[in-house]
Amino acid sequence: MVRPEIRHAGIVGVTFGERVTLVQPVNLYGCVLGDETFVGPFVEIQKGVHIGKRCRIQSHAFICELVTIGDDCFISHGAMFINDPFVAGGPAGAGRNLWRPTKLGNHVSVGTNATVLPVTITDRVVIGAGAVVTKAITQSGIYVGNPARLLRRLPAT
Repeated sequence: MVRPEIRHAGIVGVTFGERVTLVQPVNLYGCVLGDETFVGPFVEIQKGVHIGKRCRIQSHAFICELVTIGDDCFISHGAMFINDPFVAGGPAGAGRNLWRPTKLGNHVSVGTNATVLPVTITDRVVIGAGAVVTKAITQSGIYVGNPARLLRRLPAT
C-alpha cells in the first residue's frame, strides 16, 4: 500500500497585533494580522497577506497571497480571493509572475460566498453575497451580481 504525503494545517510565521482572536482550526502562514482582528474557524490566510486593524474574517474564507486588507473590514463566510487571473489560459502553476495583487481599502465588507479577483477596492464599499468582483471599484457604494455592479452609492460620512 502506498502512503500519502501528509501536510498539516496550523499557524506558522504569523505576525500578530494586539488582542487578535483565532478560532481553531485555521491555516495561517507568513501573514500579518492587525490589532483586534478576529479570524473564525476553517480560514486559510496565505503568506504575504496583510490584514488591518479591527477586521473580522469569518469561517471558511480563503485569502491568498498578494492580498492587502485595510482597517475595519468584514470578510464574510466563504468569501474567496483569487490572485491568478488565468492570463495564460489556465492556472499559472509555477509562473507566479502572472499572479496579480488585490487591495481592499478601509471599511470594506465582502459578503458570503463572494469572489474577489485581483482588483483594487476603495474605502467604504459593500460587496453583496455571491458577487464576483472582476474590476476595480473606485466609488464607495454597494456592489452586487456577477460581474459586480454598483447598486447604489453610500451616503457621505
